[in-house]
Amino acid sequence: MVTATTLETELLELAGSVPDPELPVLTLHELGVLRAVRVNGPDAVEVDLTPTYTGCPALEAMTSDIERVLHAHGVREVTVRTVLTPAWSTDDITAEGRRKLQEFGIAPPRERHDTGPVPLTLSPTRTGATQRAEAADPLRCPHCGSADTELLSRFSSTACKALRRCLACREPFDHFKEL
Repeated sequence: MVTATTLETELLELAGSVPDPELPVLTLHELGVLRAVRVNGPDAVEVDLTPTYTGCPALEAMTSDIERVLHAHGVREVTVRTVLTPAWSTDDITAEGRRKLQEFGIAPPRERHDTGPVPLTLSPTRTGATQRAEAADPLRCPHCGSADTELLSRFSSTACKALRRCLACREPFDHFKEL
């Protein structure tokens, strides 16, 4: 295994501090999409970036923002590579990122803790008392903490979020879907 140099670690922190263009409450580090930074010469850096999904429209903005931050730090040549393997997963979101999503009013994804394929299951649209008793990790309202929620739309402002409503406090909220 190759260890990162001090400069690579510093540049990774800089690139990782870039806010996500769709969820500016999170940095690219907290979202877990920034994979690596390699110094390839005196003024050349290569950055590996894994989008949340292959058609992610924010990839171009993320790339431009990373280039801008590293250029401002004195790096003349910045190459941002899109890396699809290993695929990004919502398990890559840091604990700090999950906390920030919750504070921002977005229900964070539940952690999967497995590395295999994601099983496709069509779940009920409500997560009330019956489902809560069966689920080990119920989806909770980020506003009041209730597990009594309903699905309003499988897609919200972005493809990676669903729109839900809490049946206790009646507030709508986004849920960052598990991938």
